[in-house]
Amino acid sequence: MPDNLSQIKEELECHLGKKVMLTAQAGRKRKTERKGILRETYHAVFVVDLDQDENAFERVSYSYADVLTEAVEISFYDEEKCQYA
Repeated sequence: MPDNLSQIKEELECHLGKKVMLTAQAGRKRKTERKGILRETYHAVFVVDLDQDENAFERVSYSYADVLTEAVEISFYDEEKCQYA
């Protein structure tokens, strides 16, 4: 992942509508994995619609700072690299 907030946002915008896997810190030595589709990016957060078969709630949002500090890791299923203008 990129190393500043604006690059993280650009990278995520390139993958809007694609399947992602989120691995988030859930406490000491605990992680949760969630699968879903990256739906929207906003000024400070991004929203993922979760697979309803595996999760009790519809969506989750995280800040770009969570990705920067590695509290949330994102894996893309399509693995295509984005080209920046």
